[in-house]
Amino acid sequence: MTSSGEHIPVLAREVMDLLNPSAGQTVVDATIGYGGHAALLLEAIGPEGTLIGLDVDEGNLFAARQRWGATARIRLVRSNFERIADVLCELGIEAVDVVLADLGMCSGQLDDSSRGFSFQQDGPLDMRLDDRETTTAADLVNRLSERDLADLIYEFGQERFSRKIAKAIHQVRHKARITRTLELANVVCRALEQQPDSHREKIHPATRTFMALRIAVNRELEVLQGLLDQLPQVLRPGGRAAVISFHSLEDGLVKNAFRRSQQEGLAKILTKKPVVASMQERHNNPRARSAKLRVIERVKRSL
Repeated sequence: MTSSGEHIPVLAREVMDLLNPSAGQTVVDATIGYGGHAALLLEAIGPEGTLIGLDVDEGNLFAARQRWGATARIRLVRSNFERIADVLCELGIEAVDVVLADLGMCSGQLDDSSRGFSFQQDGPLDMRLDDRETTTAADLVNRLSERDLADLIYEFGQERFSRKIAKAIHQVRHKARITRTLELANVVCRALEQQPDSHREKIHPATRTFMALRIAVNRELEVLQGLLDQLPQVLRPGGRAAVISFHSLEDGLVKNAFRRSQQEGLAKILTKKPVVASMQERHNNPRARSAKLRVIERVKRSL
């Protein structure tokens, strides 16, 4: 998202070149978001093609409906992509030609203080992508034992000071429940003895803690693994799947799943190394700096 509000899809040229969608195909945008990649896919598949757009965020689907209206060739479904096979079955579709999953968050989600994803503004400590879910970040922060909270922050946030942070959180919540984003961010900063605007590291002191909580609340690694396990079965022979990840935990899952599919003779890897953004794209779109794109192609299994 640019400062003017225009959405810029990450690695757009590379995605289209490697997926190579063509007229009349059936494609799935498993994370339709603001529709940047979806618009490019729709242009490529033409009026005879079909796009299935998935998202758990009703706001994103509402924006997509406003953008394209109700058409037979665009099927929008509120569902997590871990249900991709079930969704296609419910739509009467046996297999598809293209699957794309951009795992990054939309800028609008981060900018909306009521969602609780960011510490740039104060808001409720929520972090749910799907508001139908019941567990919030505040629930985890206040409910988990100090040890479990430290393990969560270390595993999902790769935060080496997780035990110090968990101890500080435990001490504060013992007096009163932690419910606000800035409150939690300040607890983390005090635990690390850093000011929020300090430049000892390139990122805010609370970044890793917030990332860990978001991953846990939304079961992000679990649902990603679910998608990856189903990709070979939902793709037609010759069909291609692409995943854009934004941190090493995601990329590791994608790398291993694609490698396993190739070893099992189900798919071949089209990207020996992850494709990353050019220097120009990184300059124009900071969101692209950590993006990694991996692509596979379904092959016909020998009998």
